[in-house]
Order: sequence, then structure tokens, then C-alpha cells
Amino acid sequence: MQSAAENGPLAAYRALEAEGEIRPDEDQLRIISHFERLYRELVDYPEIGSGSKGLSIKSWRLSHLFRWSGGDKKPPRGLYIYGGVGRGKSMLMDLFYEVAPLKLKKRVHFHEFMLDVHARMKAWRSMSGKERAAVGGRASEDDPIPPVARQMAQEATLLCFDEMQVSDVADAMILSRLFKELMDRGVVVVATSNRPPVDLYKDGLNRQLFVPFIDRINADFDVLTLDGPTDYRYDRLKGVETYYSPVNAETTQKLSAAFFRLTDRNVDDRGKVPTEELSVQGRVLFVPKSARGVAVFSFKRLCANPLGSADYLAIARAYHTVIMVAVPQLSKEKRNEAKRFVTFIDALYEHGVKFLCSAEVAPEKLYPAGDGSFEFERTVSRLMEMQSEDYLHRGHGLDT
Repeated sequence: MQSAAENGPLAAYRALEAEGEIRPDEDQLRIISHFERLYRELVDYPEIGSGSKGLSIKSWRLSHLFRWSGGDKKPPRGLYIYGGVGRGKSMLMDLFYEVAPLKLKKRVHFHEFMLDVHARMKAWRSMSGKERAAVGGRASEDDPIPPVARQMAQEATLLCFDEMQVSDVADAMILSRLFKELMDRGVVVVATSNRPPVDLYKDGLNRQLFVPFIDRINADFDVLTLDGPTDYRYDRLKGVETYYSPVNAETTQKLSAAFFRLTDRNVDDRGKVPTEELSVQGRVLFVPKSARGVAVFSFKRLCANPLGSADYLAIARAYHTVIMVAVPQLSKEKRNEAKRFVTFIDALYEHGVKFLCSAEVAPEKLYPAGDGSFEFERTVSRLMEMQSEDYLHRGHGLDT
């Protein structure tokens, strides 16, 4: 029987080193030691709920029963890891998440988490007094945060958030109370961010109401900086073309090689690249290939189908790099596809997403004539800028 140490994040990190998938990095090892501490504390940690999902009467009723009951013993301290882009924050958290010794755990992009919170709050508010009472609440309990926290605690004892960034006043007002409710129920939280806690929601409206959340992070989390000298994300992009033309077997092969380089995956494992699904306003957006924050789509899937800004924003928030295959030269008959492509590139650009593609022609020839061709010139300019060193050094997200 293997010991906890043999199954923990440090052992997993050393294994990646031995396989040549990552370079030895003292700054990353320092962070891994904190993940190792948390891992060992979770080995015998009690699961909070039963893993039920959704907003059923049964799940709400069960969620009402669970609250931290460890007496004077506090739940393990969470981790808040911040630093520059490409230093390995998400990679280390994913490594920990994979080996974390809990069944009820969830790893989610922070923006997606907040969308889920708002949806659950809306569902609670829509319940009648009778329905609220039936699930253990009070008929007059209009405040949705405690019941939402109860249900979330039932579903996940460990919550891992990637890219925590707060720019919305509604989110800022919710977070302090929601996290208190979750942690009071024994939920353990790990978060990565490009910003230190003190800079979250910086200069935001009514920021003084958000300060208790920052104080809570500083008091109950190990706040760690991962800001070593190497930007691994940029390192992988260095020397890699971002715009391949024309579309043929050679450029397709080069684009495929770029994907495997960016994701540190073996080309021999091309048949094992995972797919993913994004939730967009109650719909599912299928992602054909995704790994380590890199997603692959065809132009046809994203721009020939009736998708809109909400879909493209979801992609821009979820992935730091997007690869698009087979962008055609667009004629005036393809004005709808051209408009969607403009909206898509705008979303990526605003969020600092790195963009690689194969295209039939150079950017300035993609849409030479047709409705909106003049406006398309801005997209051409952005496509050119997105190939620059300055853009490739940009962080991912609106506040970077």
C-alpha cells in the first residue's frame, strides 16, 4: 500500500520532471511544498456532502443538514497563489487537484463559478415560500446566499478556482458573504490569480464593502507568490508562428505541432487529447480539443454556425490560447461568417488570448469586399498585433 507521500503532488511533480515534461524550478517547488501540506491534511478530511447536483428539492433538503462540525479544530488553510502569467500557477493547481484525496471536488474557472452562483441565486429567488420551506429554508428567506452556499458545500468539499479576478460590482458584493458561508461549512478553497489579494477589485465601486473578503483571504489562506524569472507560456510560444497560410497539409501539420508544444503533450498521444464542454447561458458549447488552457476549433464550427458574443466571451475567459483551423477567404456572400469572426477576434483580443490559426490568405485579404468589409480592417489590424512580441507577453484576462 502506497503512503500519502508517494501519491501526493510533490511525487507527481517529480514524476513530470523525470519524464522531461517540466524543467526543475525552485519557485514551483516552493509552491508544491504548500500543496503537499494541504494534500496531507485532506487525506483524512471528512467529505461534507453527498455530491448531489442541480436544484432538486431533495438536494436542497440534504444540503441544509451539512455544516462543519470539527469542534475547535479548523478546516485546513486554503491557498491563494498569485504572480505573473506563464509561471505555472494553473499547472501546479491542476497537479494538486488530480491527486487530491477527495471524491467531492471541483476545479473551475472563476468566471464560470460566478455565473453558476448567479444562476443558483436566481433559482432560489424564483421559489415560492412553500418550496423554500420544503427544502429546509424559511418561506420569507429572500437572501439566497446561505442556501446557495449550503448546496455548493454539499457538492464539493474542495473548490479550486483558476484566474480569480473581480471586476464586477455584483460579484464583489456577493463574494465576501458567500466565501464565509462556504468556509464555515468546511469547504477548502484553492485559488490562482494574476493579482495579490489587496489588488482584487482595485478602484472598484463601493470597494470598502469588498475589503472584508480580502481580509478573509489574508487571514485564512496561505497567500503565496509564484513569480519566477521564466514565463513558460511565452517560452513555448517563442519561435512558433501564429498565422499559417495557406491551408494545406504542411500548415495543418505545423499547427498541430504547435498545439502539442504549447500543451506539453506527446504527439503520439494525439488520439487521447480531451474534449470539453462550456456552459453558455444554459447551452452547451462543445470544444473539440483542449489541454492546459489551449483550445482548438475549426472556423466552420465557430463562425459558420449561429453563435454569438456570449459564446466567444466564454471561450476567451476559459482559455489563454485558442487555435483556429482553416479560416477561408470570405466573400460578400459570407458576410455573416465575417461578422462572427470579427466578434470572435474582438473577444480574444480584449482578454489577451493568444491566437494561432491556419488561413487561406494573408489577414489583409481575408474579407476584401462585402457588407462590413471596412469595419473588418480593424480585425486585420488586431490579427497583425496579436502576432507581436508585446501582445504575446500580455496576461490573460480583462484586468491584466
